[in-house]
Amino acid sequence: MARYLAAQLKIWLKAIRSLFFTATIIPVALGSIAAWHDTDNFIWGRFWLTMLGALLIHGGTNLANDYFDHVSGCDGLNTNPTPFSGGSRMIQKGIISPKNILYASLSLFIAGSSIGLYLNYVCGKNVVLILGLVGVFLGFFYCARPFRIGYGSFGELAAGVGFGPLMVSGSYYVQTQNLPFSIFLISMPVGILIALVLLINEFPDHLSDKASGKRTQVVVLGKEKAMILYHSLLVSVYLAIVFLVAFGLLPVMCLITLLSAPLAIKAIIVSRKNFDKIYELLPANASTVGLHFLIGVLLCVGFALDKVIILSRYYKGG
Repeated sequence: MARYLAAQLKIWLKAIRSLFFTATIIPVALGSIAAWHDTDNFIWGRFWLTMLGALLIHGGTNLANDYFDHVSGCDGLNTNPTPFSGGSRMIQKGIISPKNILYASLSLFIAGSSIGLYLNYVCGKNVVLILGLVGVFLGFFYCARPFRIGYGSFGELAAGVGFGPLMVSGSYYVQTQNLPFSIFLISMPVGILIALVLLINEFPDHLSDKASGKRTQVVVLGKEKAMILYHSLLVSVYLAIVFLVAFGLLPVMCLITLLSAPLAIKAIIVSRKNFDKIYELLPANASTVGLHFLIGVLLCVGFALDKVIILSRYYKGG
């Protein structure tokens, strides 16, 4: 029995693509640490509830995308899936039925939304409710009709907003009951990075996306121009961080994110040489995922180090 349950757990963890949950962990952690930096308060119970609720919504989103990409025929047309693209393949391999994928998706959305409603109740002013509704809408209707956001030309933008400003701002508000405009700006680097993860992962799916009617940036621009866009946005992440530090919106210690530059250079070199190849591009896919995680962690460390410096000066002065 234990072996069966372990096998089922492994299947469902793959179905919800749990390896990509760093896309949620990073913005929730960043918003929460920024809140502690600004207010001296950190409410652990709310932090863990926020993290759990966001992860449930993320899992529901991934399952919904699998289901609706199956219904549209997009994943079925994809004959070259990779670890970073083409969905979980649970439906295509006959491991989980489409109906069970949909039911599981709806269950996760309900569970995550329930946590969001509780946090909205304890925080007040319906800010969490509004942010949560937008997040659920973007997640479910990313591939679902009638909106099918990911099938238009704004899928990358929607992902960047959902896993950037929405999650960072929501996590910050849960801790502080305050939502300054600066937190929106601070969230931009991680938002751009998750959009880049989506963008680079669309290259292997170019033909199947085009055949199924998806108008991703890779389909609309073509691979060569889409790669120029990828490179430009990746450089803009570092420019944004330097800009935010220069104007006092990020602590100076957040410049440690520049330590990730070698990985960014690797992603640029590999993608420039192999943008029209599937498997040779995979190191660039992996590097982009790694950059999102690494830069996100370094931003959190930058906030924490700056807070430690502030506190040490305070106690010395006292």
